[in-house]
Amino acid sequence: MQDVNKMSGLPEKQVLTVDVEDYFHVSAFEKAINRDDWKNLELRVEANTYKLLALFEQKQVKCTFFTLGWVAERCPNLIKAIVDQGHELASHGFAHQRATIMTPDEFRQDVSRSKAVLEDASGQSIIGYRAPSFSFNDSNTWVYDILVELGFEYSSSTYPIEHDLYGVPDWPRFKYQRAEGIIEIPVPTIRKNEQNTGIGGGGYFRLYPYWLSKRRIDSYLNAEKQPYSFYFHPWEIDPEQPRVAGASVKSKLRHYLNLSRMEGKIVRLLEDYQWDTMKSVYLGK
Repeated sequence: MQDVNKMSGLPEKQVLTVDVEDYFHVSAFEKAINRDDWKNLELRVEANTYKLLALFEQKQVKCTFFTLGWVAERCPNLIKAIVDQGHELASHGFAHQRATIMTPDEFRQDVSRSKAVLEDASGQSIIGYRAPSFSFNDSNTWVYDILVELGFEYSSSTYPIEHDLYGVPDWPRFKYQRAEGIIEIPVPTIRKNEQNTGIGGGGYFRLYPYWLSKRRIDSYLNAEKQPYSFYFHPWEIDPEQPRVAGASVKSKLRHYLNLSRMEGKIVRLLEDYQWDTMKSVYLGK
């Protein structure tokens, strides 16, 4: 596959990312679950992430794990396993707070704390960051100055689509360097009729049949000649996770849709493309 891609001008490797958070961390449930109760809930992210590590080792792929500092504090052995297997460890913030609802001081404290916890647990420098719920937009571009101040080299925190929870449809669709000196790597989209459609993973990937997702990925690669990046979460391969009472119908539909089919789709995705980390594909490190 790599030789064919090289001859056609297509990227040889795509980028695999996992946002390491538990089911009760997601923004869709923030009104139904009190943050103070997180410590009392069943922790499932550790076992689910170990399952992914075993799968990635079996398929011989490398991944970038955007990990919550909250998880790293409670699962230091998991962090060690991630780096020992040669994956990239990156920050997803500390407590899964959207950047759009934080002040600059709150954002700096959250990201700085996550970086310190991850670096202490891994013994490695953390250079990548992804905002919870892709929460960078025109209202908070000051976040980039803070990321540079804290020593980050890249962010993957924007999704150039229209969405009720996030999205910056007018922002760049491909990797670019910000004026602040940091690289931003948007989630991939395909463009049709002057509109962007998300193809980067998450609920879209669970919703559509695999053949349609693959067709869209191939269309993106052939049209744009840019690396494709994919994201998902450990809770998405966990159909037995507790059901959250009090969440809206829309939130439940989005969160629980096709969980039982996700792992099989991931296996097919790993087999159909060559995968590597953010820092390897986009930064050449």
